Amino acid sequence: MKSITTLATVFCILALCVVVAPKATADDWNKKTVVTFSGPVEVPGVGAQILPAGTYVFKLLGSTGDRHIVQIFNEDQTHVFTTILAIPNFRLKPTDKTVITFRERPEGQPEALRAWFYPGREWGEQFVYAKPRAITLAKEANEPVLATPIDLSTAPIEALNTAPVEAVAPTGEPVELTQVVEAPPVAAAEPAVAAPVTVAAVDPLPATASLLPLIALMGLLSLGAGFALSTFSKRAA
Repeated sequence: MKSITTLATVFCILALCVVVAPKATADDWNKKTVVTFSGPVEVPGVGAQILPAGTYVFKLLGSTGDRHIVQIFNEDQTHVFTTILAIPNFRLKPTDKTVITFRERPEGQPEALRAWFYPGREWGEQFVYAKPRAITLAKEANEPVLATPIDLSTAPIEALNTAPVEAVAPTGEPVELTQVVEAPPVAAAEPAVAAPVTVAAVDPLPATASLLPLIALMGLLSLGAGFALSTFSKRAA
């Protein structure tokens, strides 16, 4: 009876974990972040625009390998302002706070969204602009900017999953993506490859060999075990 009660308790605990775990990790998966801008901010993507000062919600919509899709909502999450293509960017020292970076702009111009790092994560989101706009921003900041040649103003959201991405220099020429996004550091050392193991050949048993001795031994052991069990049972009685 005690064993049945213990087993039932274990099953109850497991069921509780299954119900609670998804709720505990939901925000961590989509990186939901509430951000307040003190001034107007330019955002790229499908719905690129200038957002006025205010409070917004950033969420990771999905990721496919080397690209992520981010959406920016109003404060109560009833309206999506823009859906942005982003490339993962690595940082050596994660922080316990949200970090959002902007591109340098001429005085009086709205800051342009550059990257978003979720608290405690090494990987962040480096945002991609439509190529004509990316070239303008690259000239203003005198640094390469991530760009896509597709027309984001009319592109369906699904197109972001396959849209080509490049980095453009202030001159408009393409450059390596590594000039914009930081790759993770190379591992200190690759794991050593184990040397091949040579197994010595084993001579086969002679053709006259038989399994009868082994069978006999197993029979004796079985008889001994049965005798010991019988003796133990009588003493216990």
